[in-house]
Amino acid sequence: MSILDTLNDVWNTILGITAQIVIPDWNAIIGLLPLLVFIGLVGPLLTFLPLGALIYQLRKPRVKVRLVDGARVAALGADGEPIFPPGFPFCRRDALIHPPGTHRCDRDGEELAVTCPMCGLGRSAIIDTCANCGLVLDVKSRPVPVRTTGGPRAGGAAVA
Repeated sequence: MSILDTLNDVWNTILGITAQIVIPDWNAIIGLLPLLVFIGLVGPLLTFLPLGALIYQLRKPRVKVRLVDGARVAALGADGEPIFPPGFPFCRRDALIHPPGTHRCDRDGEELAVTCPMCGLGRSAIIDTCANCGLVLDVKSRPVPVRTTGGPRAGGAAVA
């Protein structure tokens, strides 16, 4: 066998491989069409749906709610005096607002006071009925359900 025969065999092998690529067996390719459709269309759908759901779960807007269990410091008015909301027990000495149902201050054990939400008369937090208007203010401490809104009302009008 000469070098010319060896080169000729290598050339014929290259032509045979090229002929398989350039002139394919169309019956075999048509037979693979359902598999190619499944891999090309259904495969990405099965990949991107869980991926999209995961990305949404990681980036979705979350409500930022913080519930305060203990006493909180009262806001100060323009005159420097603490502002106590009606219906909540408060300690005037420490300027603390306590959760409903509390009767004694956490810091010094002093008896708390409450301002009636209906008539504005102040009384001890132990007494649950207002002596002036008769409003029964017997609030039990319980979990507060939090309901969120989708944003401001249409037209930008916010509820005051």
